[in-house]
Amino acid sequence: MKTTASSSEQTSTLDGLSQTQRDRLAYIEFRLYFLGEVGRSDLKKRFGVAPAVATRDFALYRSLFKDNITFDNLSKTYVIGERFVPAFQHVSDRVLTALSEGFGDGVNPVVGPLIPCEIPVALNRPRMDVLAPVTRAIYKGRAVRLHYISHTSGATTREIVPFAMVSDGLRWHVRAFCRMRRTFHDFVISRMDKTEVILDGEVEQSETSAEDIQWNRIVELELVPHPDKKSPEIAEKDFGMTDGVLQLKLRAAMAGYVLRQWHIDCTSDHRLQDQAFRLWLRNHLALYGVESAKFAPGYVSPE
Repeated sequence: MKTTASSSEQTSTLDGLSQTQRDRLAYIEFRLYFLGEVGRSDLKKRFGVAPAVATRDFALYRSLFKDNITFDNLSKTYVIGERFVPAFQHVSDRVLTALSEGFGDGVNPVVGPLIPCEIPVALNRPRMDVLAPVTRAIYKGRAVRLHYISHTSGATTREIVPFAMVSDGLRWHVRAFCRMRRTFHDFVISRMDKTEVILDGEVEQSETSAEDIQWNRIVELELVPHPDKKSPEIAEKDFGMTDGVLQLKLRAAMAGYVLRQWHIDCTSDHRLQDQAFRLWLRNHLALYGVESAKFAPGYVSPE
């Protein structure tokens, strides 16, 4: 997490610490901020540190951010201060994941929700033995040989050059160059089998992300409350709109997936009446030439 200390002196002090110590201080603050309390046992459980180390960490946090933390003599634990101001940047997606699933990294993971949470069951779970070679290839800039099944080609053996992971909210894909079809595509990881990194041979420039037009094209979308639904002010609040509009900048390769996931009415005359469609794409012509627009609900190309 990046620090946002209130003074240059505090920031300088944090910069002088090791990354592991900054992580421990950030964890102290996380529990104060979102759970209201934290104890030495929490630090020991999360990081496996000795009691003396935990004591020093709490003393350091108190010296740097004394308004953020108070020791409660009754419960014998540290609680959030009345004038608390976060000193670390807490990213909402990571916070929600930690609260609902725990902290899964490190030697001593904190597994399970920190507070009662209910999240949708993941119906699509990639196999790790299939996923790992793909992510290694992305990291190393290599190609992958695999067995793949698709609606159009059936079961085939292919070579692809993956360069990014993509989630459409339901399934994980990889964006990759397909050597069989000589074009860039999304490949669903759960449809892969027998993946292996190709160690010999080089990846050509034409196979890299720099040549993927749909990946590099950015489309600017304007989402507004659905004109045919009641209480537009609620949609404005739910989606954090400014002046009744939510501006989105998306890769063309991702736009259709996002619009489908959010149930955006992409018709020119906002005619989708299902209650699931609370938003309307006001500038639907922005999807012209976007290949993933085939997934956008109700969109019809002007052609």
